[in-house]
Amino acid sequence: QLNILVDTGSSNFAVAGVPDPDVTSYFNPELSSTYRSEGIEVTVKYSQGSWTGVLGTDVITMPKGLYGSYTINIATILESENFFLPGVKWHGILGLAYDALAKPSSSVETFFDSLVRQAKIPNIFSLQMCGAGLPVSGSGTNGGSLVLGGIEPSLYTGDIWYTPIKEEWYYQVEILKLEVGGQNLELDCREYNADKAIVDSGTTLLRLPEKVFSAVVQAIARTSLIQEFSSGFWTGSQLACWDRTEKPWSLFPKLSIYLRDENSSRSFRISILPQLYIQPILVIGDNLQCYRFGISSSTNALVIGATVMEGFYVIFDRAQRRVGFAVSPCAEVDGSPVSEIEGPFSTADVASNCVSSLSFHEPVLWIASYALMSLCGIILLVLIILLLLPPRCQHRYTDNDVVNDESSLVRHRWK
Repeated sequence: QLNILVDTGSSNFAVAGVPDPDVTSYFNPELSSTYRSEGIEVTVKYSQGSWTGVLGTDVITMPKGLYGSYTINIATILESENFFLPGVKWHGILGLAYDALAKPSSSVETFFDSLVRQAKIPNIFSLQMCGAGLPVSGSGTNGGSLVLGGIEPSLYTGDIWYTPIKEEWYYQVEILKLEVGGQNLELDCREYNADKAIVDSGTTLLRLPEKVFSAVVQAIARTSLIQEFSSGFWTGSQLACWDRTEKPWSLFPKLSIYLRDENSSRSFRISILPQLYIQPILVIGDNLQCYRFGISSSTNALVIGATVMEGFYVIFDRAQRRVGFAVSPCAEVDGSPVSEIEGPFSTADVASNCVSSLSFHEPVLWIASYALMSLCGIILLVLIILLLLPPRCQHRYTDNDVVNDESSLVRHRWK
C-alpha cells in the first residue's frame, strides 16, 4: 500500500520506484504485469525538493465509486533530492493541475484527464483537508477526502462560493484584498497577484509575495497582544513556545482573503482564525508547546496552501472553469469553527482587473527564452551565409578566440 500526496500545484503522477531511506514502501514495476515503460526520463522540481524518474503506463482500479480498470501515466521515481523527507508518510505524489504543467511536456496526459476520458466522469474534483493539528470532528477524517468527479454534500456546511479560474495551468485565481483583524492592508490589488495567485494543496503554508508578507507581518504584530516578538518567528527560523496550559491563539487576529466572485462586480472572503496559521509543531518536556508561523514569503506567487485549505472544502470545477470554497466541518477546535466564508461584497473599491495580462506562464522567463531563440536564429543565419561565401583568408585560432557559449534554458517551474 502506498500513501500518495494530493498536489493541485503540479501535474505528474509519480511514486517511489526504488528503495529509499525515507520511504517505507515503493512500487516495483517488475512485479506489475500491466506496467509498460515509455523509456522517457522526466524531472520535476518543486519549491522544496525534486525528483527524476522514468515515464510509463499502468492499469489501475479505484477503491470506491469508480468501477473498472483505467490506463494512466505514471512516473517511477529513481532519484530524488529533499523530496522524500524523514518522517513523511507518503510514497508518491498525485498532480491534479492542468496538463500545461506536465513534464516533460504537456502531451503527457494527466491522471485526472485520463479518468475523465476513460471513466466518463464529470470534469470536477473536490478536496477536504483535515489538518493533523486539528481534532477530527463531524464527518472529517484524519487525512481528509478526495472526491473525483463530483461534490460530496456531507463534507461541507453552508454555501459554496465560486471564483473564476483565470488561466488553466495552475489553479490561478484573482485576489482582491487582504485583511488582518478586519483592517484592509490597503495595497494595490495587483500586489496580491504578483505574478500569480494559485490554490495549491501541495504547498504547506500560506505563501505571500514579499511586499504583501511584510505588510501582513506588520499588521499581525501591530494588532496582536504580544508586546515583543522575535523576528525569527515570522521568518520561520524560530518557534514560539508557551506553557501547555496556555492557548496563544487569542493573542492573534483573524486573516481574511477576498476573492472575485463569478459575478465580477462582487467578491467574497475566506477567513482563517489563528488556530490555522499559528500551528502547534513541537512539545518540549512536560510543560512547553511550541508553534510555528504558518505564513511565509514568496518571490513569485501568492499560494493558498494547506494552511488555508484545511479550513475549507475546495471544489476544482474544471468544467465550468472555477474554484469553489465552503466551510469544512473538520476545521474545528474545541467545538468552535476556525474558518469562515462571508459575502457578497461590492468590488467598487478595487480595480476591474487585478491580474496583469503579462503574469501568465512566467512571462519573464518565456520572453527571455523567445528573445534568446530569436537571437540564436539570427546568429545561425549569419553563420550559414558566411560559410557559403568564398574564403578570403585563413586564420589560426588561439586561446583568445575561444567563445564560451552556454545555453540559456527556461527553468522548470518551482512552486
